[in-house]
Amino acid sequence: MQEHSARKRFVPIEPSEPKYGSDLVAAALREQGFPYICLNPGASYRHLHDSLVNFLGNERPKIILCMHEEHAIGIAQGWAKVMDRPLAAAVHSNVGLMHASMGIFDAWCDRTPVVVIGATGPLDATRRRPWIEWIHCTIDQGGLVRNFTKWDDEPGSPEAAVESIRRATMLASARPSGPVYVNLDVTLQEMELEAVPKLHDISRFRAPADPEPPRAELERAVDILAKARRPFILSGRTSRSEAGWRERIRLAELTGARVITHVKLPCSFPTTHPLFIGETGWKLSAPVLAQLKDSDAVLSLDWLDLAGTLNQAFPPGSASPPVISASNDFNNHRGWNMDYQALPAVEVNLPTVPETATARLVEALTPLKGGTVPAYVQRRLTVDPPAATGPISLMDLARAFNVATRDQKVGIASRPLGWPNNANELEHPHDYFGHNGGGGVGAGPGIGIGIALALRDLKSDRVPVAILGDGDFTMGVNALWSAAHERIPLLFLIANNHSYFNDEHHQGQVARSRGRPVENAWVGQRMEDPVPDLLMLAKAQGIDGEGPVDDLADLPGALARGLAAVRAGQPWVIDVRVPPEYCRDPLIELA
Repeated sequence: MQEHSARKRFVPIEPSEPKYGSDLVAAALREQGFPYICLNPGASYRHLHDSLVNFLGNERPKIILCMHEEHAIGIAQGWAKVMDRPLAAAVHSNVGLMHASMGIFDAWCDRTPVVVIGATGPLDATRRRPWIEWIHCTIDQGGLVRNFTKWDDEPGSPEAAVESIRRATMLASARPSGPVYVNLDVTLQEMELEAVPKLHDISRFRAPADPEPPRAELERAVDILAKARRPFILSGRTSRSEAGWRERIRLAELTGARVITHVKLPCSFPTTHPLFIGETGWKLSAPVLAQLKDSDAVLSLDWLDLAGTLNQAFPPGSASPPVISASNDFNNHRGWNMDYQALPAVEVNLPTVPETATARLVEALTPLKGGTVPAYVQRRLTVDPPAATGPISLMDLARAFNVATRDQKVGIASRPLGWPNNANELEHPHDYFGHNGGGGVGAGPGIGIGIALALRDLKSDRVPVAILGDGDFTMGVNALWSAAHERIPLLFLIANNHSYFNDEHHQGQVARSRGRPVENAWVGQRMEDPVPDLLMLAKAQGIDGEGPVDDLADLPGALARGLAAVRAGQPWVIDVRVPPEYCRDPLIELA
């Protein structure tokens, strides 16, 4: 396919004024600075597609062709996770939007900005082509995704479409960020313009700045932290800003606070810092729980599930230290889905993003707690390499990956369920990008490709690595074609246990609680007889690799070759066979 495309000649496009409604829409996408638009083609936006190619010349935005609409959203989500700004995606009519809806839900739960452009057959019934434009025409199409987007619109004219895209991009960007949807009638797209409309300059439509915390609430928070002797920081949803990263370190050092991060969120604090005490999922480990119980003040920086975490240490009705919450996530809360988690009990609400709250706290606390904080000495993980030979457990894979990447910069796009806590040294905002947000199996490959694309755009020296389960990989495998076609370097490291093991684990627990045979937990879960050939699936998309790797003796060499291939600019796949198991224990307990 790549060789075939390479022989195709693209006819150069002379710059011109917009002539059609879709030209104006394409120009509106360009003025937002989107470098790409991820899409799977569809007739409902055939006019916009023409304008992207034959009016803009397939530049700014360039089309990233995807095999499925969910992959288009996933790639855009991954790119935005790195860049902290939205990317555009286009989906075909109601059917494409329904395909894309899982990806949109992931982006919503991940609080990641994506501008989704949709389209519909003519709302004017007299203009519809027989059959196809009737089934592809939906009244209130945005209603399909309204409960998990920040905003949607169906503009009635080309000029209104420009305003809609401007508003959509602004709202997607404003934190808490999220996906938005703009639906374009075919009639609007094909309309010939009588004149190019006069428009305000795009610079006048920037997203609003993050709010400043109210003075009285900020003063209460400063007073609590200034008096605290054993403060505790829950470092949650943050941007990829290096300045924000440094401010969080300084705040922890000023206050002497112990810090934890969440395995489902991008890294927000260095795991090698002496004040870092561990990554956690929804359940706190015994050492972390003990230190939280011993704290005399808690600061939450937009923690993923604040009430669920606090209630483990301080059940309702019990005594607890004062809690400060820095978050404006409540702006996205609604009743359709419960992604907002339980309602936390707090003493102080700072209704802003962690970066702004942290900066103001540092400013106020510096003269109270001391102006100079010595640079911290990195605390390295002590990880024994796995055995020389034998079968590969998930813990073995984590250890081997740690050893293989210890002296290399990597950007971990994802880690599978069961990956041990504290298994990776994370010292930069681009070291780990968290989970997909909404738990959509099959999202990992697309999001990983978007992350790798963004790191390439940044000219980063990191090797992007998506560590995936085989279920996630097989559901999203044809996303790999886009990586092959665009030559996006990314290592797909597959922990392949031939099972949808999260559910197999649940089946074992249910059987045990009911006194039934635990040995039957594998039924309806195992991808065996036949075992899917994951490497062959990757090669069918144009990506090479190696595997299955099922002996520890072969794992270091496979990892070295895979990392080298990605450094050389290739996407690469390694199929590592691991047994079905749940690796709940941390790789290392941090004192």
